[in-house]
Amino acid sequence: CTLDSEVALRVGGDFFFDPQPGDSPVKLVLIAGGVGINPLFSILLHIADLHGYQEGKGNGYKMGTVKLYYSAKNTSELLFKKNILGLMNAFPGKITCSFHVTQQSSQICKELQPHVTGK
Repeated sequence: CTLDSEVALRVGGDFFFDPQPGDSPVKLVLIAGGVGINPLFSILLHIADLHGYQEGKGNGYKMGTVKLYYSAKNTSELLFKKNILGLMNAFPGKITCSFHVTQQSSQICKELQPHVTGK
C-alpha cells in the first residue's frame, strides 16, 4: 500500500480467500499475531498453490502479491516460520513476510534476521 491507499480490513470471524479464474489480481496484506496465524497460513498456502497453477498451467488464475506481517513474543513463538520462509524462497517477490518480535531475549537465527524487526 502507499500513502492514501484504500484498504479493507476484517478482524475475526469466518474469512477466506477464494479467487476465481479470470478475476483481476489483487494485492493482499495479511496481519497476524501469535496463534492467529493459523487461518492466514492456510490462505498463504492456497495462494502459493494458485501461484504454482498460474506458472505451470495458465488456467486463468492471475495472482497478485501477498505480504504477511506476523508478530509474536519471540522467534520461537513464530509458528510455521520455516514453512513461510520456504514459500518466500519458492515465490520471490510474490510472497513476502515481515516478522516482528516484542520480547526477544536471545539472538535471532541468521536465516530469520533479514525478515525480523523488534526487540
